Amino acid sequence: MNTLNQHPGNTAQIFSLSNVSRGFGKGKEALQVLSDVDLVLREGEIVGLLGRSGSGKSTLLRIIAGLIEPSSGDVLYRGEPLTGPAEGVAMVFQTFALFPWLTVLENVEAGLHALKVPRKEARQRALAAIDLIGLDGFENAYPRELSGGMRQRVGFARALVVNPTLLLMDEPFSALDVLTAETLRTDLLDLWSDKQLPIKSILIVTHNIEEAVLMCDRILVLSSNPGRVVAQINVPFAHPRNRLEPKFRNLIDDIYALMTDRRSADASKGRAELKVGSQLPEVSTNLMAGLMEALAAEPYHGRAGMPMVAERLLLEVDDLFPVAEMLEHLGFVELKGADISLTDPGKLFAEEGTQERKALFAEHLVRNVPLAARIRGILQERRGHHAPRVRFEQELEDSLTDSAVEQTLESVITWGRYAEIFSYDDHTETFSLEDVEGEA
Repeated sequence: MNTLNQHPGNTAQIFSLSNVSRGFGKGKEALQVLSDVDLVLREGEIVGLLGRSGSGKSTLLRIIAGLIEPSSGDVLYRGEPLTGPAEGVAMVFQTFALFPWLTVLENVEAGLHALKVPRKEARQRALAAIDLIGLDGFENAYPRELSGGMRQRVGFARALVVNPTLLLMDEPFSALDVLTAETLRTDLLDLWSDKQLPIKSILIVTHNIEEAVLMCDRILVLSSNPGRVVAQINVPFAHPRNRLEPKFRNLIDDIYALMTDRRSADASKGRAELKVGSQLPEVSTNLMAGLMEALAAEPYHGRAGMPMVAERLLLEVDDLFPVAEMLEHLGFVELKGADISLTDPGKLFAEEGTQERKALFAEHLVRNVPLAARIRGILQERRGHHAPRVRFEQELEDSLTDSAVEQTLESVITWGRYAEIFSYDDHTETFSLEDVEGEA
């Protein structure tokens, strides 16, 4: 595991996970989500779980909450094995999860009633939590009357009112607009810094690198499929943090470089080449073309830092990385550390017109994506230049799950249609060379 500024570990432990793994399903559809994860949560710190889709962040959060059990490994809460829902652990969700038929006050009181707290005490604690989180005056409003940011504040108040030891947050700001999310983050950090929150530790799941550096004292970076902790990073900046400080920006760059380095994430040397049975990402040609155009234009002139591109184009990690990595597979960009740069073909693509772009994309698609070349080759060999979708589904089933087969074929169909290297009829589920220039 790559470690930057290892945490000294001199404060009391609340949670510890050792060699935790978790899988779902059986047989061919079995999916290993987490593998041998070690994690320690200590008093007085905000810890971030940072990773892309497929890294098992939410699954790990639910194991810590005691909502699901690991397939293997040990989970200790306050030094004792966790065998069910953890007492003293509260969670804030991405989707607010409020009861629409209850008022703000009633939503906040709901958890206390479940704990059989006396009604008078529950009312006092709920009103105090509502006031603390900045919703004083909205006690009798219903969720439908509130903005997204206010509804999430209700979610925070409902979690805090039970005086939890540990607060778990599952991408709590991702459903909010940029300004609302920023305000809520700042308010939460101010309450934490002023020691007004009745909690000892916070664990936040995110795929937003800047958010993790802004909020967390320690960041655990997870690789994907299955999720493993590949780095533990100590964030040495005091709150409030200045996003414009060079050291702050440099740490973001370091994390981007770490997450784009397949040697760390996949324990392999260099970028893995695509095979016929490789899973292909769900990336549109519009996104790929748009990123190349953005890189070719001012102020980048063909090369930029990934954090700068993400901020300028309002892209999250899960949006930017798949596009950039697919463009690298196609030979249109090069990824090095936290930088992305256009290759000569990428620069040419950005300069050309529609038809020239399609021809260039077709050349690189057939050369660099074996499944696309395989489909086209089989169509060329067959007398009628037709092949059913099921023929390629069966070939991919040896290496991919059913859902991955579906996604992979949909991606290659989209790219193949754009490049005009084959046609596909949705009604008959058939590939062909009909309507493809130069083929009959």
